[in-house]
Amino acid sequence: MVDIAVWMLLGVATAATLYDPAFATLGRIFGGAARRPITVLTLAGGFASTVSWPVTHLLLEAVGWRGTYLVYAAVLAVVAAPLHAFALPRSRADAAAVRPEQSAQAPSVVLPPTGWPFLLVAAAFAAYAFVPSGLSAHLLAIFGRAGIDAATVVAIGALFGPAQVVARICELLFARGVHPLHIARFAVAMLLAAFALLALIGISVAAAACFAVMFGMANGLLTIARGAVPLALFGPAGYGHLVGRIGGPYLVIQAIAPLVLAVVAERASDPMVLAVVAAFAAISFIAFAAVRRPKSLADKAGSRVP
Repeated sequence: MVDIAVWMLLGVATAATLYDPAFATLGRIFGGAARRPITVLTLAGGFASTVSWPVTHLLLEAVGWRGTYLVYAAVLAVVAAPLHAFALPRSRADAAAVRPEQSAQAPSVVLPPTGWPFLLVAAAFAAYAFVPSGLSAHLLAIFGRAGIDAATVVAIGALFGPAQVVARICELLFARGVHPLHIARFAVAMLLAAFALLALIGISVAAAACFAVMFGMANGLLTIARGAVPLALFGPAGYGHLVGRIGGPYLVIQAIAPLVLAVVAERASDPMVLAVVAAFAAISFIAFAAVRRPKSLADKAGSRVP
């Protein structure tokens, strides 16, 4: 029972430290201008596994698993917790007073966070959640069962992290003026192209490496979109609550995906596993494609001109 309680506590704590609460915090601090901070945050987060995996390996060799847990606990208590408690601004972007004439000149054009627009956005992200969660548990094993040797499989898996970082850098430098909904659609389309590549030419070292890179880039962009799309479509008002509403289904699908794919792999085949994941990616793309952006004031004015 103690072990179960510890795992439940770890699950709650992990959920509280994922991107969703970080995005909500950035939305509170920066309001409608939070997209760039969200990108910078995910860019830094892309290096997490690159740093933590070798550090964890060294710690395990030096102090064992118990010592490694204690080191990480100390880092959380001495570094992370004080930064969250004392370094984060307490101000709210939406608390600043706005003059009535400013409000009249530049009203925000957003969708209501209810009805079909919200359901489509939540469904798109929830369906996508199945992809990284399921593939992270099964993809390398699938490559290994396809005949790729273990060392090469590990090298292919290592491409995922840098690909995420490259995609986020490109978004930061070149896609600032692109609506995040277009970024999300492009990312899922690229992922579907990666699945099509494996289906057409089979699993080889080159195909697996290309898939890992395309998957990593897509996931890097979708992580940004998780914070930026709700902000762009529904606005900064109540952004934290909105992110939580979208994150709930996302976390549920994320939790069940590895188990579902394990059952599929055991009772069917690896191609069926990839087909199931691709189907969830297709659902995500369809949902993103069905979302319609709110028209800008210029578009609305133009539509009234005879």
